[in-house]
Amino acid sequence: MEPVLYTVLPGNTLWGIANFFGTTTDEIAKLNDIDDPQLIYPGQVLKIPVDRPAPPRYYAVRPGDTLWSIAQRYGMTVNDILAINNLGNPNLIYPGQILMLRL
Repeated sequence: MEPVLYTVLPGNTLWGIANFFGTTTDEIAKLNDIDDPQLIYPGQVLKIPVDRPAPPRYYAVRPGDTLWSIAQRYGMTVNDILAINNLGNPNLIYPGQILMLRL
């Protein structure tokens, strides 16, 4: 396992970071010697344990995104994203739309 370095942004929570990287708050806290998972701060650099690249559970569509580009970024297929989100037309996504990438 090669940890990924992540810099905490304002508004981040350890739970949110763990969810994004497909790990747990306990694993992050242990790797970073964090006694209280509620106490992280902007600018703090955390080591994130990542065994395998996993897509985040949710993804906010950004301007210029396509389902194909999102699928490629996370090692998925367009059909995977369509099925998980019950979408009919792969060409109808919009910035700000929240897509589920894994159950």
